[in-house]
Amino acid sequence: MSEKKSIVLEREYVIPLRKVYFLQRTKRAPRAIRLIKNFVKRHVKAEKVIISNKLNEYVWSRGIEKPPRRVRVKVVKTEDNVAKVYLLGE
Repeated sequence: MSEKKSIVLEREYVIPLRKVYFLQRTKRAPRAIRLIKNFVKRHVKAEKVIISNKLNEYVWSRGIEKPPRRVRVKVVKTEDNVAKVYLLGE
């Protein structure tokens, strides 16, 4: 049986993805995903970060060359030091 992990922390962030646009066009969306993971690791101090499918689809929605300039997310950290990142409103 899977037991529910208790929520330690729940926050909302606006993550700027401006730096991604300084890269070459064909590497922007994958780097945006990495930037989101690193941002969450730094701010929530989690060992592992899991990005939801909706957030991933939103970053990739305009293709590899044009990810969004900023993303509003909700971060939920559980007691086993895993942070799950959701698109705000999901």
